[in-house]
Amino acid sequence: SPRTKTAIVAGAAIDAGLRAWALADLAVRDSKAVRGPKALWAVGLSVVNSAGVLPAAYLLVGRQPTVSG
Repeated sequence: SPRTKTAIVAGAAIDAGLRAWALADLAVRDSKAVRGPKALWAVGLSVVNSAGVLPAAYLLVGRQPTVSG
């Protein structure tokens, strides 16, 4: 149905956006500011289809807080 197709496209767009944001952040973040191996996060974010769960996990838990000042 059109409603289902719209939901699938919207979910895919959200997943792609979160994945792009997480990979861009991971690329510029120092490895000391990442919880866990950077390479493992990169592979997981690039390969695993997680419906947005893995990018959200990286953005919420995988990053160390930054100190600004």
